[in-house]
Amino acid sequence: MTASVDAERTVTLTVNGVPREATVPVRRLLSDALRHDLGLTGTHVGCEHGVCGACTVLVDGAPVRSCLVLAVQVEGAEVRTVEGLAHDDHQGGQVLHPVQEAFRECHALQCGFCTPGFLMTIAAGLENRDASAELTEEEVEEMVGGNLCRCTGYANIKKAVRHAAAAMKDAE
Repeated sequence: MTASVDAERTVTLTVNGVPREATVPVRRLLSDALRHDLGLTGTHVGCEHGVCGACTVLVDGAPVRSCLVLAVQVEGAEVRTVEGLAHDDHQGGQVLHPVQEAFRECHALQCGFCTPGFLMTIAAGLENRDASAELTEEEVEEMVGGNLCRCTGYANIKKAVRHAAAAMKDAE
């Protein structure tokens, strides 16, 4: 039996550590569900073909192009968006994730459209590796290679990856 084009389904997932639920059309992309149904507009939609990386979020810790995934496919998953990178400092403020801080310090953004996708991809890359190991240039290239930026020329983005890796190593 096939679902009607107009069929809706309630999707339950955890977004940035908070249980969330949304009733969405079965054909709703994860990027659209995050932006339109859950109000998390930090996830940017660029090419809508999975090429640019602007819509990258983490699903169960792995980078995923949210424009290529249906919201119903992440039922029960842990989704982390750019809004979930910083954390509360328990004094009413926010502490930036080391990758966010590195982007700020290294001037690794210009227009900012691609930034959320870069932040999520790089955060996953750095969080899923041994922080005590030396970061190789191949790893840096791997972390930035799947995201497109038309403004920066990538030099400061790569510098930010190295800076964040060093900060994460020092924090251990």
